[in-house]
Amino acid sequence: MSWVILIASGILEAVWATALGKTEGFTRLWPSVVFGVALVASMGGLAWAMRDISTGTAYAVWVGIGASLTVAYAMITGDEAFSIAKLLLMLGLVGCVIGLKAVGHE
Repeated sequence: MSWVILIASGILEAVWATALGKTEGFTRLWPSVVFGVALVASMGGLAWAMRDISTGTAYAVWVGIGASLTVAYAMITGDEAFSIAKLLLMLGLVGCVIGLKAVGHE
């Protein structure tokens, strides 16, 4: 269950990072609300998952999921230029996250 919570928290990291970019310095209400809710839920889930998963592994997985999804969303929406190099690097990051799960002892 800790891994499911950790993955969900990583997804929420991408949500809050994207929402933060839309807040325009916290001058827009709804992106600011989404940011705050997603941030608290993401951090809470990360903390919960760390009860069973080592800090280094949990944090690396959380960041990897969040960063990959944030960049992928930005490329899909046109906020970030698409390139094969970025795609391959994101796939490498995801592969490393899967590797951490595979070699973990949790």
